[in-house]
Amino acid sequence: MRILVVNFGSQWTHRIWRRLRDMGCETEIVDVSTPVEELACDGIILSGGAMSIGSGGEGEVGHAHEYLDKLDVPILGICAGQQFIALHFGGKAQPAENPEFGEVEIIVEKENDLFRGVPKRFKAWASHNDEITECPGFEILARSTKGVNHAMRHTENPIYGTLFHPEVEHTEHGERIMQNFVDVCRKWKK
Repeated sequence: MRILVVNFGSQWTHRIWRRLRDMGCETEIVDVSTPVEELACDGIILSGGAMSIGSGGEGEVGHAHEYLDKLDVPILGICAGQQFIALHFGGKAQPAENPEFGEVEIIVEKENDLFRGVPKRFKAWASHNDEITECPGFEILARSTKGVNHAMRHTENPIYGTLFHPEVEHTEHGERIMQNFVDVCRKWKK
């Protein structure tokens, strides 16, 4: 199982890579400027990053549009990666009315592969100034207690996004969520 981590500049990009490696995946961190033809993989994760998607930072995403359009593999966007996915598919993101930094409580609203075996409520780590306000073609999977969209899934393709960071130790059940994504990639490969 080969899952690539596309580096959007997150301080936790190496943590995503480490989690995948510890789960037995072949993994590599690739720059967002890597041409899509060079991405031989079974799945990709778009890391979070310092750019402000809702404030026009989308120009910093290199070839990521091509990854979403041309790769036939499961994709997970984390934080800014989630926001980028929503914008790519015609959604909207903007500066959050209530930015969330640190611990947030997540409420899972919809049964799905990403949250299999995870309680309906859990604590997670967030670090965002922007939030998604519209995401056509996606279903909302989970929100914070403040009502912020924290997880989504494309209605037709295995494309997911989380605003919280499942890769960090402060997120309860984060390892289970990451393993669930790896399982989605494994099933898709068959």
